[in-house]
Amino acid sequence: MHRPTLPSRRRALLVTAVVAVTAVPLPAGPAAAAPAADRQQRYAAAAGEYGVPADVLLGVSYLESRWDSNAGTPSTSGGYGPMHLTDARHVTALPRGGHHDTGAEDPRGDDSRTALAPRATADPAPSSAALQTVDAAAALTGEAPESLRTDPNANIRGGAALLASYQRELGAPVGAGTDPAAWYGAVARYAGADSADAAAAFADEVFTTIGAGESRVTDDGQRVTLPARTVRPERTWLDRLGLRKLARPDGLECPRTISCEWIPAPYQAFGDGDYGNHDLSDRPKRQKIEYIVIHDTEGSWATTLKLVQDPTYVSWHYTLRSVDGHIAQHVKTKDVAWHAGNWYVNAKAIGLEHEGFAAQGTWYTEAMYRTSAKLVRHLALRLGIPLDRQHIIGHDNVPGTTAATVRGMHWDPGPYWDWNHYFDLLHAPRLDTGTPATGLVRIDPDYATNRPEFIGCVTPGVPCPSRGSSSVVLRSAPSADAPLVNDIALRPDGTPNTMEVSDHGARASAGQTYALAGRQGDWTAIWYLGQRAWFHNPASAPTATWTVGMVVTPKPGRATIPVYGRAYPEQAAYPAGVPYQAISPLQYTLAAGQRYSVGAVLPGEYYRASTFDGSSPGDWTVIRGGNRYVQIQFGHRIMYVNLADVQVLPSPVDAPR
Repeated sequence: MHRPTLPSRRRALLVTAVVAVTAVPLPAGPAAAAPAADRQQRYAAAAGEYGVPADVLLGVSYLESRWDSNAGTPSTSGGYGPMHLTDARHVTALPRGGHHDTGAEDPRGDDSRTALAPRATADPAPSSAALQTVDAAAALTGEAPESLRTDPNANIRGGAALLASYQRELGAPVGAGTDPAAWYGAVARYAGADSADAAAAFADEVFTTIGAGESRVTDDGQRVTLPARTVRPERTWLDRLGLRKLARPDGLECPRTISCEWIPAPYQAFGDGDYGNHDLSDRPKRQKIEYIVIHDTEGSWATTLKLVQDPTYVSWHYTLRSVDGHIAQHVKTKDVAWHAGNWYVNAKAIGLEHEGFAAQGTWYTEAMYRTSAKLVRHLALRLGIPLDRQHIIGHDNVPGTTAATVRGMHWDPGPYWDWNHYFDLLHAPRLDTGTPATGLVRIDPDYATNRPEFIGCVTPGVPCPSRGSSSVVLRSAPSADAPLVNDIALRPDGTPNTMEVSDHGARASAGQTYALAGRQGDWTAIWYLGQRAWFHNPASAPTATWTVGMVVTPKPGRATIPVYGRAYPEQAAYPAGVPYQAISPLQYTLAAGQRYSVGAVLPGEYYRASTFDGSSPGDWTVIRGGNRYVQIQFGHRIMYVNLADVQVLPSPVDAPR
């Protein structure tokens, strides 16, 4: 993860099961600039050439990349092109570390304890032969490795050749007309997984995709279709791969349909009253879980696992692997992990770390999106967490605890996380019955064509690779030439925020809901951080949809009201011996006449946890008072207002037209 002022460095993860690497510039091949006239025909031709059933080839490619070429840039696990061929030749080992030791954020975010400043000591992961699938594909096809990385047509041929070679090595039948069911073992091996469970989960998802069918336009404008076909895969082929089988202990909190293992984070005392790396609790009996927080690791799977097992580091509940979507659980959901930088949120949240980077020129794999969505849906349904962007949030949506901490908060998973696709995979309900008169706007850009011109992904000040984004840029007036809006916490001098990829103070994200503040031509304004913020929203290519819901506005007679980063109880609620945690407003205020979308009404709560054995006064209890708070979408991050300060109203029919 990052903080807003952190310089960007070019990094790309190349791990099939255990390796992290950084991409260095690659020469652009001539084929990379010109996509094939008909990508569908290229899949068919490659399938015929190497004797792979076309639906198997299409199914594998979809689960790797959704058939996108990603302009020849690597995934967060170092795969290139529609078939996700890996190449370690142009990479160097990543620096040691993880996102929680980067920047000024205290991952625990509890003022009652000494701020954490974790420092990573993990070593880079060892190399793996699976990093060089480009080499194997080159040997099988005669294509140059550069072409396999940058030319989608060559990449598809390479993937088909690899599948066929895996099939032959298993002693299974090869041929475009063979039964796809017999290709289960080759598909499972293609994942590069290090366990039978992960390989099987990947293969099962491929065959589920074949059964359901898919059709979409790729990021370079190619319509590709996989017709639905019922296939009952022959799973016995998996046994010939000889992969280890994972233990699945009782109490593992993952659905059975995904690959998951228990790699516990330590709850361990160090002496002198210090301990790590999480706090015990009894949620949801003790305190309701309101949030699931999406993070990225800014490091490799292997390094991330080593960090979370370090008692002197910090913790999160789950880590997800990019190459195949495999999951490790580290902390029980009943306990409180240290990950979000805000103790109020931590005490009411589950944290998921996704192997990858927020902005280093890489992309997240479909395999990881899918298993993450399955896990989140499973947890949300079990714990009663709504499947919306007020409760399924990014780390970049978590507010600072006080005015002093806002600037240092992290901004992962970044503007390239595809929130709309993720919520489609969650099967989340949508309420799109509004009109401009109902006064609420849901940010809803087309991910593939919405390509803000961010800078600094690889080198500070240098334009990022052109790619789809969930973020909509916000301006101070209805014009493409107008300055961006100002986030006073990030830029106290009042200057506009920037297009630096880490500078999230002038953007809204897919799925977030805001109150309408005005319309002019193709431009729409929303209330954002106490000001009108404009975004381009033409009817011919809308970047938002209309919806309905509840809003807050200051009570009559109040010119402004304070905004908070945590929803703590009043001082009188604290028992003797428990230090009062101040109700400290942020830099922002909510003025009369402004409206903000409501996410929830919450009790003022503080979970007291300060000792290893719960021996301090009030430890392992939730302190509640009379204060109640309303969670609102105030800027890019959620924030809170005191219920006593506001009116909570239906989204207005007198909204600006």
